[in-house]
Amino acid sequence: MNRTHSLQAFVVTLLAAFSLTAQAWDRGTATTFATLPPRTGHPEGITADSQGNLYVADFDVSGETAVGNVIVFNRAGQFVRKLEIPGSSNLLLGIAFHPQTHALLVIDFGHQQVLEIDPVNATPTVFTTIPGGSGAGPNALAFDQAGNVYISDSFAGTIWRTGPTGGAASPWISHPLLTTTGVPPFGANGLAFNTAFSALFVANTGNDTIVKIPVAGGAPGTPEVFVNSINGADGLLIDAADNFWVAANQSDEIVVLDSSGKVIAKLGDFGGIDARGAPIGLLFPASLVISNGFLYVTNLALDLRLFGLAQTTNSQWSAQVTRHTIARMRAQLPPVRGN
Repeated sequence: MNRTHSLQAFVVTLLAAFSLTAQAWDRGTATTFATLPPRTGHPEGITADSQGNLYVADFDVSGETAVGNVIVFNRAGQFVRKLEIPGSSNLLLGIAFHPQTHALLVIDFGHQQVLEIDPVNATPTVFTTIPGGSGAGPNALAFDQAGNVYISDSFAGTIWRTGPTGGAASPWISHPLLTTTGVPPFGANGLAFNTAFSALFVANTGNDTIVKIPVAGGAPGTPEVFVNSINGADGLLIDAADNFWVAANQSDEIVVLDSSGKVIAKLGDFGGIDARGAPIGLLFPASLVISNGFLYVTNLALDLRLFGLAQTTNSQWSAQVTRHTIARMRAQLPPVRGN
């Protein structure tokens, strides 16, 4: 190759590099909003009340406590109280305030039930029990316009439904697209309705998919894959513009899609473990909520090897975590060229 051709090749390569740089995602910065108090860990579910207080459910695989905990932080990230739920297991997942009754609901994964708890003194009542015993895997919550409650079952590939005040849960839909043989071994996980309530969307963690279930007259249609390749799709919310915010727990980021399924942002990243033993940025992000202009994300930091499962790319980092955190970012989408 002569000098002219060498120079041309160099210029082409350089221009390509500049093009890639120009198109890189503006990920923003995920900072630490709050640190869980001693004897709590592995935050999973998260929700906010009308005053901007954050309620965080812990999935305490380390066995620090015998019962489940919900930790409350104010909007400044200051610890308010710890709710120790009598009679619950120490494995809590999804948590949400019912949009109509305002009851605080939390999923007790270990006892396959949904509890209604007092947000001040933690007094629990059983809201519903998921059939299937230890074969059930209740995970996340969603609500329709009528106030009916939907519960994803990650093991049975089922979405259960009960009325606004609880009671017996009935299977709303079961489908192979809601099951998985992948890693992590959770099928149906995060749930969210679009703004028209014409479809329920379900994150399938092990399959890296978002599944769309059409809804007409309260009845489910045939599920279909809405989008593929979100690495460990976990917590899911849909905003007022019908954008999807998805916690990708195996790529340590938040993936944002528009209503067509096109990715329009990738937010946050993992930056290692700090001197306190806390994650820098996002590590195994599990659930998310938008409140007061901010996006709050739980850093589950779960080493799947604790369950005898295969190592994943963040397992060894998660094993180093000794202080568990909630991350925060501005809930704003950066501009994308050509969008």
